[in-house]
Amino acid sequence: MSDNTITIDNFKPDLRSSNSATIQRGLFIRLLRVTLLICLDVVSLNLAWNIAVNYASPLQSDWTTNSSFLLLSLGIQVAILAITGVYRAGVHRRDYFSLIKAVSLSSILLSLIAYAYDPTTYIARSTYLLYWIASVTAICTTRFLFNLSTNFLRQNGVMRHSMFLIADTHQKEQLMKIIEKDDCYTVRGFADSSCLDWANREKTFLTLRSQNVEEVFISWDSIKNRSFLCWHFYNAGITVHILPTENRLPFSTSRFSLIGGLPFPTIAAPIFAGVDFGIKRLFDFCFSLILIILLAPVYISIAILIKLDSPGSVFFRQKRVGLHRKEFLIWKFRTMITDAEKVQASLEAKNEMKDGVFFKMKNDPRVTRVGQFLRRYSLDELPQLFNVLVGDMSLIGPRPLPMRDVEKFQTKHFIRQEVLPGITGLWQVSGRSEIDNFDDVIKLDMNYIENWSILLDLRIFLRTFRVILQKTGAY
Repeated sequence: MSDNTITIDNFKPDLRSSNSATIQRGLFIRLLRVTLLICLDVVSLNLAWNIAVNYASPLQSDWTTNSSFLLLSLGIQVAILAITGVYRAGVHRRDYFSLIKAVSLSSILLSLIAYAYDPTTYIARSTYLLYWIASVTAICTTRFLFNLSTNFLRQNGVMRHSMFLIADTHQKEQLMKIIEKDDCYTVRGFADSSCLDWANREKTFLTLRSQNVEEVFISWDSIKNRSFLCWHFYNAGITVHILPTENRLPFSTSRFSLIGGLPFPTIAAPIFAGVDFGIKRLFDFCFSLILIILLAPVYISIAILIKLDSPGSVFFRQKRVGLHRKEFLIWKFRTMITDAEKVQASLEAKNEMKDGVFFKMKNDPRVTRVGQFLRRYSLDELPQLFNVLVGDMSLIGPRPLPMRDVEKFQTKHFIRQEVLPGITGLWQVSGRSEIDNFDDVIKLDMNYIENWSILLDLRIFLRTFRVILQKTGAY
C-alpha cells in the first residue's frame, strides 16, 4: 500500500458521494457473463426459428421472409428474458423453470403480434408450436452447458469474485461454510467487527481497495449500529451482503440474494459510484439559482416589511455546524428582536424540547409581528438559497444546528454531520416544531441518511410545499 493513497474520508464532501469516478468492482466479469448469455440465447432462438420455418407447415409471411421481423422478435424475446431475471447471477441464471416460462410467454406474445399485423397471412400454428419446443430445448441446453463451463473454470480459479468477511470470530467458520457452497468466491481476508470502528475504518477500506475486493459479507451484529457505513461500501463500488438475525430486509435499498442456499440481504454497488449525489448537487445549484432570480421581488418586499416593523438588520446571520462539523454562516430573514440570542439565556427554563438539546418555544416573546408571518409560511428560510448556491447546504437534508445545540450532542448524534445540511428535510415534513424530543429528530435523520435516494428527496421536496401551505407545526 502506498503512502500517498487517498483515504476514504479525506476530501470527501458528503457521506453519499464518491471520492473519485469509481465503477462497480467485478463489473467486467458480470458484463462478460451477461453478454455471453444474451449471445447464446440469440443464437438458440435464431436456430429454433430456422428449424420451425423450414420443417413446419410452409406459409409465406413477412415474419418468415423479412429479416427485420426476425430482429424484432429476437429483441422482444431477449427483453422478456431480461425482465424475468434469468440473466442475474447465482441461482437466477440456473432457474430453468423461469427460462421456460419466459420463452413460452415470448412465443405467445409474438404469435399475437403476428396475427395483429396481418391476420390473412397468419403463420401456421405448427410453426409456432415447433418454434416453442425448439427454443425451449435450445436455450435450456446452452444454459446448462454454460453453467457446466462456468463451474469448471471456477474450480480452476477463473471467473471467481474476491470477497472479504467481517464478523465476530465465533461466526467465521459457520459463515465461510455457507459462502463456500456457491464455489464462486476467492477469500481475501477476515476481520472482526472492530475493523469498522471509527479509529480502524480508514485502514479497513485501504485494505479492501488494495486487495481489489468486490464483495463484502458482514454479519448483522457487526453492522446494525453502523448502518450508515453501507454508504462507504456503496461508493467504493463494493457489493455488501448482510447475514440478518431474522428473515427481513434491514435497509430499503437491499434485496435478497441466495448464497449457499440461504437468503442474504444484499446492497449492490452502483455501476458508477456517486452519480446520484452528483445529480442532487447539480439540481441544488440550478434550482437555487433560478429561485433566487425569480424571487428577487419577494426578497425586496420582505426586506421592506422587516425594516418597517422593527429596528435592526434585514438578515439574521448565525454560525451553524455543517458538514464534518465545520462552521458556516447561515442566512435567514430576521424574525426576532436584535438581541434575541442574549435574551435566550433567560428563556432556557421554558425550553419545550424535553431533552434540551436544542431550543424550541411556541410563544417565543422574541419573535416580531412580521417574523410570525414569515415563520408561519417558512419565508424566513428563503435567504438560505444562497447557502445552497455556494455549497454550504443542500435543498434537502438534516437541519444545521447552532453551536449551542451541537455542544449537547452525544456521539451517536454526530452522524447528522456526515451529510450536507438542508433547508428542509424529513424532520420538517414529519411534524416540524410539533416534535419535542431530539431522539425522534435523530431517528428521522438516520432514516433519511440510510435510505437516501433522489426519489426520496423529490418526495420530501413536494411534501414541503404541502406542509408550508397547511402551516403544519409552524411557529
